[in-house]
Amino acid sequence: VRRNGSGSARKIEVDALLMSAGWTPSVHMFSQSRGKLKYDAANDRFLPDVYVQDCVSAGGCNGTDDLQALLDEATAAGLASAKAAGATETPSISLSGANAHAWTGGMIGAAEGAGRDDNVKAFVDFQHDVCAKDIRLAVREGMHSIEHIKRFTTNGMASDQGKLSNMHGLAIAAEVLGKEIPQVGLTTFRAPYTPVTFGTLINHSRDALFDPVRKTPMHAYEVSQGAVYEDVGNWKRAWYYPRAGEDMHAAVNRECKTVRDAAGVFNASTLGKIEVVGPDAAEFLNLMYTNAWDTLKPGKARYGIMTREDGFIYDDGVVGRLAEDRFHVTTTTGGAPRVMHHMEDYLQTEFPHLKVWLTSTTEQWAVIAVQGPKARDIIAPFVEGIDISNEAFPHMSVAEGKFCGVPTRLFRVSFTGELGFEVNVPADFGADVFREIWERAQSLGACLYGTETMHVLRAEKGYIIVGQDTDGTLTADDAGLSWAVSKKKTDFVGIRGMKRPDLVKEGRKQLVGIFTKDPNEVLEEGAQIVANPNQPKPMTMLGHVTSSYWSENVGRSIAIAMVAGGRGRMGETLYVPMKDKTIAVEVTDMVFVDKEGGRIHG
Repeated sequence: VRRNGSGSARKIEVDALLMSAGWTPSVHMFSQSRGKLKYDAANDRFLPDVYVQDCVSAGGCNGTDDLQALLDEATAAGLASAKAAGATETPSISLSGANAHAWTGGMIGAAEGAGRDDNVKAFVDFQHDVCAKDIRLAVREGMHSIEHIKRFTTNGMASDQGKLSNMHGLAIAAEVLGKEIPQVGLTTFRAPYTPVTFGTLINHSRDALFDPVRKTPMHAYEVSQGAVYEDVGNWKRAWYYPRAGEDMHAAVNRECKTVRDAAGVFNASTLGKIEVVGPDAAEFLNLMYTNAWDTLKPGKARYGIMTREDGFIYDDGVVGRLAEDRFHVTTTTGGAPRVMHHMEDYLQTEFPHLKVWLTSTTEQWAVIAVQGPKARDIIAPFVEGIDISNEAFPHMSVAEGKFCGVPTRLFRVSFTGELGFEVNVPADFGADVFREIWERAQSLGACLYGTETMHVLRAEKGYIIVGQDTDGTLTADDAGLSWAVSKKKTDFVGIRGMKRPDLVKEGRKQLVGIFTKDPNEVLEEGAQIVANPNQPKPMTMLGHVTSSYWSENVGRSIAIAMVAGGRGRMGETLYVPMKDKTIAVEVTDMVFVDKEGGRIHG
């Protein structure tokens, strides 16, 4: 270590080097409150001056150097705050103290040996390696604003946010510009005052917390029943329930048959749920969905399609009207957050005049779906205050009452094509209600079923899953759902997009059913479809398989596919070229079970 200008040196062995950049008041909090500073030229520092908010600076941050003056200042500030808060007594406080050493002042700017004509590495910002000569270069390059100098050199942009370097950089810039320091000005003081490390921001995203897991209230009970799980987004969902000696295919086949022959119990809690409330709730939903909601009576439910502005399907779900001003909206499991954001965005930016309030209730309701011919017999003993007879509570009804003695929103809806109910209860009661339903269901020959069986059962009825059977380029008509688009409404999100010439032209890809010529051949999802397997490569692809399963109820494989001009190709033979073979398929309609649709009204 050698003092600048001195010839003598001293060697010091150190493990760490602590560096001081001088003394300057910590005016950051004051400045963040939009207060204005004044420059104390005698001591080369900025001090609080004009207050914008009701606050007090006391002690070192106010430039008070003498210990006794600091104690007096702090005592006065405390007493004033107590009085402002309503204190009536004035306690007698006497504190005394004295400085051990006299205040010697500070120093800012370039140190000895680092003047204008010295070509040395005199560091100002020790994290970003900014030197005094870098700041001088910035001024010569035309940076006359301290904000520009900061960005040109990155001085003060390290994790200390300029606590060590800003005042020195300012003084050097003022010297080169030939201005007084107050004329050059200060950079903006931004939060936080105490640096936040990258570890604080991301340290939780590791190990088990790297990808957070969401579990339904019934998770532990499903584990006790032997559930095998799959990941659906962040959710853990029961995939299937194997019995002794069963593999996945055997378990799913059994579950599919049991649901249609007797009944099945399914945990549907992960469905997105949004409460739409307010005097303009129906008008708002009219604008967000393709079909009409002002005509829906309280106590009834309706399937709805949500499109983007371009007219393509964005999400779907069943919406129940609980009262004139209250709707219970369901979304796809994976779509819940984006649908909520989509609705909120339009409510705040396009329809702010509507009196509507949106609340995400996905985790507030546990949902147990009971599907199959015996579904009514299973839930009947638990229902209070709701007549669930077919006449009083037909398909697509909703009512509030009690279930197992706790509040419920009971929907009569089906994603299987069978008689079905969805029991919504507060999440805290979900596991107990699920157990009660399952214990009764077992006695009637029902089964628990998971997401794989749910997928097969809905495909047997031609019900789509947004995100699997759609790819962001399908309209409601492409999906065979034009009946869900109102012909009377004059406006909704996507109405103009739907009418674009390319979205109504002939030959668009449409969803259709697919039978393989060999009934035992199960297609791969994503497999491409062609008209002529012998055409030269690259082949013209007509579309692809979106869903494909073995159906125990149909006794053969079934599939849903997106095919160009699909509905005009009924009965036509197409081909699916694979790596080792070509599979012949026949285009059919999408309903493979109960084409008349009578079972759902049982």
